[in-house]
Amino acid sequence: MTRIGNEVQKGSFVIVETSVGKEYGEVITPNRFLPDEKIKVPLKKIIRVANKRDREQNEANKQKEKEAFKICQEKIKEHKLGMTLTDVEYRFDRSKLVFSFTAEGRIDFRELVKDLAAIFKTRIELRQIGVRDEVRRIGGNRNMRKGTMLLFVPK
Repeated sequence: MTRIGNEVQKGSFVIVETSVGKEYGEVITPNRFLPDEKIKVPLKKIIRVANKRDREQNEANKQKEKEAFKICQEKIKEHKLGMTLTDVEYRFDRSKLVFSFTAEGRIDFRELVKDLAAIFKTRIELRQIGVRDEVRRIGGNRNMRKGTMLLFVPK
């Protein structure tokens, strides 16, 4: 774990660099030293301890995710798509909005993506997850297997 001045304490919030960009997260294990052979590569860098503005951004994102969930559900009904929306997640910087859903088979959601991109004015990703993934997600494990994916970058 990269140190930022003082040690990062369990329960504190930080901004970290992830494979999908900067994210807000809670420290669940305090600083500790591990032998090199125990370190799983690559380690992600802690950019900074979260400040007041970061906490406000995270709370605003949570609120916007709830709104996006409702809007997407309405659009799914409007397009008569056989899918169940399970989760919505904004990237910390709001550069992308990820909608996760379950469905029996393949879904043609291109028109839905266009509608959502026009409403939210950001990149949209729809991710089909399996039933096992949904159970794991509800249980708190957010490691979802990638399913059907479509990205749209508005101009």
